[in-house]
Amino acid sequence: MTTTTHPVQPTLSARRRWTVLAVCCLSMFLVGLDTTIVNVGLPAIGHGLGVGTRGLEWTVDAYTLVLAGLLISSGALADRFGRRRVFQLGLVVFGTASLACAIAPSVGALIAARAVQGIGASMLSPVALAIVVNATPDPRERAQAIGVWASVFGLSMAAGPVTGGALIAGFGWRSVFWINAPVIVAALVLSAVFVPQSRAPRARPLDLPGQALLTVVIGVSVGVLIEGPRIGWTSPAALAGYGLATVATAAFVRVESRRPEPLMDPRLFRRPVFGSAVLGAVAVFVALNVTLLLNTFYLQHTRGWTPLAAGTATLPMAVGAAVCAPLSGRLVGRLGPRLPLTLAGGFITVGGLCLVGLDQHTSVLLLLSAYLLIGIGFGFANAPITNTAVSGLPPTRAGVAGAITSTARQLGSALGIAIAGGLVAATSPAGLAHASRPGWILVAACGTSLFLVARASRPRLGDQRA
Repeated sequence: MTTTTHPVQPTLSARRRWTVLAVCCLSMFLVGLDTTIVNVGLPAIGHGLGVGTRGLEWTVDAYTLVLAGLLISSGALADRFGRRRVFQLGLVVFGTASLACAIAPSVGALIAARAVQGIGASMLSPVALAIVVNATPDPRERAQAIGVWASVFGLSMAAGPVTGGALIAGFGWRSVFWINAPVIVAALVLSAVFVPQSRAPRARPLDLPGQALLTVVIGVSVGVLIEGPRIGWTSPAALAGYGLATVATAAFVRVESRRPEPLMDPRLFRRPVFGSAVLGAVAVFVALNVTLLLNTFYLQHTRGWTPLAAGTATLPMAVGAAVCAPLSGRLVGRLGPRLPLTLAGGFITVGGLCLVGLDQHTSVLLLLSAYLLIGIGFGFANAPITNTAVSGLPPTRAGVAGAITSTARQLGSALGIAIAGGLVAATSPAGLAHASRPGWILVAACGTSLFLVARASRPRLGDQRA
């Protein structure tokens, strides 16, 4: 194979580096926002397009499944063909699909457009992180930049319901997609002016068998979770799904173990630091998305709240994430990931336990307090998880490192939506609170798992190997 070399990129000025970070954060805010902004609008979408809970789950997961399945290949493409080029292509695809979502005449068209949105988003998430990593060569400054990046992404996820509720109240559910257009235009212009072109020193071949198998594993696993309540967990179709997911997973591990440059090297997960960070990312986003979906259906169906009121109820979560995420980034830069991960685990666990006894008349103060605790935990979690995972690979593979972490996040999002939807599907408004209680136990369990991630992490940033 011919190896292509590239000249070393000159060091950017401090102002230019932080400008690049701001541009990347703008695009990542959009990707994160679209992961959760639709949640609060699901009842309105269901009413407008005449679709039930299961179809609404696919409206959310069509985006996250495609995003999760393609992230790693998009990161590798960016390393090969140029990160700014792939980043800008992703913006165009994402913006075009957003317009298609806004004018979708049916739920089928909306789901298809959401899937295309996921394709565009897959070119933004890992690529933006790779651009940030390569623009900041100093390890301490890079840790701070990753902390900012992760905090913006986390804030966008938490702010989605609040933003969605306000837009739906004023302009209807289609406005949650129209709002993307001006942000896309601004990001395209700013990236052309400020973001430098970069790529990996050596082009890696695409792993098409690995990509196909990964897509099957993720798609079938989440699909069975969504459709399980309808088809029956022990039906022939469900059993076939379990078998296909198992075989595809085994084949994926076998194929990737034998390839010289795999899509996702299974050997990376032998490193406790990297493997635990990826599992932690899954757990955090399962907890977040279970919380958001159960909140949406409980407040709007059981309590009769409007989308705006239901979205506003998550404001404590957004505030908690906004305040604690930058603090978490600073703690990671100074002390390493262990302390913020421990704090994240504690807050998410307590927040989930607050709602284990949820009923139709649960105090609003208790609800808001639980959302605040979960938001604080979410804010503390993102920076140490991202920094730990990215630090496990050299900067030249930053696109792949960011992609694996982002894949774990989106897989967690898809699993959270599927699990929460399965708990409340076909449940009456009166019984929804009781049916959702296992979901809050799951949120607490996800928080508890972060203690194990913290234990596996290295206490100080300087101890991490490149």
